[in-house]
Amino acid sequence: MADRGDPPEGPSENGAGDDEYRSLVFDESFVRAARLQEFSAQERMGEHARAVRSLPGRAVRHGSRAALALLLLIALAFGTAVFMGFRRPYENPVTRTAEPLRMTIVPLAPTGTVPAGTPASLFAGSPAATHPRGEAGITLPGARRTDHFTENQVYAALSTVKDYLVASALDPDVLGSAAVRPVQSLLDPDQTAQFERSVNEPDDDGRHAATGWLVRFDPAVVTADPQIRVRGTLTYAEEAADALDVVADHTFTYALHPAASGPQPTGGASLFTVHRETRFRFDREDVRLHRLEVRTSYVEAGPQSCAADATGALRPLLAGRRADPRAPAGTDPYATGRPAAVCGTLKVSPSRSPGGPPSPRSPTAPSSRP
Repeated sequence: MADRGDPPEGPSENGAGDDEYRSLVFDESFVRAARLQEFSAQERMGEHARAVRSLPGRAVRHGSRAALALLLLIALAFGTAVFMGFRRPYENPVTRTAEPLRMTIVPLAPTGTVPAGTPASLFAGSPAATHPRGEAGITLPGARRTDHFTENQVYAALSTVKDYLVASALDPDVLGSAAVRPVQSLLDPDQTAQFERSVNEPDDDGRHAATGWLVRFDPAVVTADPQIRVRGTLTYAEEAADALDVVADHTFTYALHPAASGPQPTGGASLFTVHRETRFRFDREDVRLHRLEVRTSYVEAGPQSCAADATGALRPLLAGRRADPRAPAGTDPYATGRPAAVCGTLKVSPSRSPGGPPSPRSPTAPSSRP
């Protein structure tokens, strides 16, 4: 007879092997509480479950839209840059070499004795009586835009020319041959070598006269009145898409006396007149860097002797002096590279100022210009 714990078909033949489980009994509540779980095929494969690529989801589509928007933004920026380049082609920098300065220096000889007097009386009886004093006489015209230069660029060019005129004709150190840096600092670097040679080794060759760049007097004379009389005009015009020309036409009147030590005698001053017509050229780089190119310089200065060498410094005839009767040194008209020697006549006013002697009038000289 089978025991209660034996299977219905009776005890197994090798009942001895099941004896160790005979005492283990599962009641009905334990069997009901047991949970049977069967893993799916994907779970049984573990890390090898993702054998194929999933279809793109929303995140992938979102990334594609962002990339497309970025590409459109880059294309828009590039198109804007190209459009602005076509709209303002003149802003492109242009490399150009400054040309050498061409100059003409014309001494003006008096027809008689140089009048003497005090600076006040001399100025009062001269055409310079109504001229402004100092840099107030260098006025800027209204700046207007041209086809390729803005109003601000035109104004900057005119301001640079005024600074050059002040430095080259009104600065006391420059007038006294003690300094050249205020003038040189405003020049285009391409003209620096020519300027330095003109100052250090002046020559009457139409290229290397120091007085073609600036006003400087022989050390034997000094200014008797710091208030230099100035009158003139500034004009400008666009020469090309990358070139702005400015013309300065001014007359400077100085009161001078000998550079002797100690107080000067009363009434020992005399007037000296310099008429300068200077042409300048600017490109956009010159305008931006506050510099200029001096193209031509035409200078009439007197009273001087025609034979005086005025290339290194002007040599004024002071009060009571007369012009040297000798003519300027001869020049071979068949030679090239050197202008013919020229000299003008300095007119003297026939009238006298109250309590003063005759005073210089407008200078005259040959009308030929470089």
